[in-house]
Amino acid sequence: MKPKLVISSGAGISAESGVSTFRDAGGLWENYPVMEVCSADGFARNPALVHQFYNERRKGLVKCLPNAAHRGLVELEKWYDVYVITQNVDDLHEKAGSSKILHLHGELMKVRSMRDDTRIYTLDEEHLETSPDTRDSYGDPVRPHIVFFQEAVPNIERAIEWTREADIFAVIGTSLAVYPAASLLHYVRPGVPVYYIDPRPAAVPDNVTVIPATATQGVTRLIELLRPEGK
Repeated sequence: MKPKLVISSGAGISAESGVSTFRDAGGLWENYPVMEVCSADGFARNPALVHQFYNERRKGLVKCLPNAAHRGLVELEKWYDVYVITQNVDDLHEKAGSSKILHLHGELMKVRSMRDDTRIYTLDEEHLETSPDTRDSYGDPVRPHIVFFQEAVPNIERAIEWTREADIFAVIGTSLAVYPAASLLHYVRPGVPVYYIDPRPAAVPDNVTVIPATATQGVTRLIELLRPEGK
């Protein structure tokens, strides 16, 4: 049985693919009032603006390809049972070929019924735009399949469960400032090796191996560190 390697990925892993980040200088939140486009209240006030915001993000995303960091995590599946917990709403882990992915904050290329949140629909490149008038086959309005501010993070319990089961845990491309994702470090079992890749790493406990590098550089280093001897 392969050891369980659990990855927690943030915006930094997708930035090198050209996906705009929210928090960095020049990020999306400088161009939009965050609570107007990314909160439950904002969606209730002006759903047309929120639909437009995510339409624009989808158009940008379809031009982006996975980078060496995304592909490197797939390479690690040769030796490890790799589970990816991502804060990102893009589909670059999927495009790279990772087999086990949990999205904490939703998925940009999906929408869901506003009357039945189990009815989730994947959009394609020919149908990227939605509006308050968009209806599913049941006649119900849809909304972005995104966890807005002021909403619970439905996948956090499963993410905690994966983290508790980890034999190795790695954090890639995140400031560790976004909760509840940042709290996952607290659920790693004592003695489990922990790696943290970020060009501007936050303060972390002494038992964490910090790799101060971009995601692509850091994942290359992580593969070197985790590659079984003789492989």
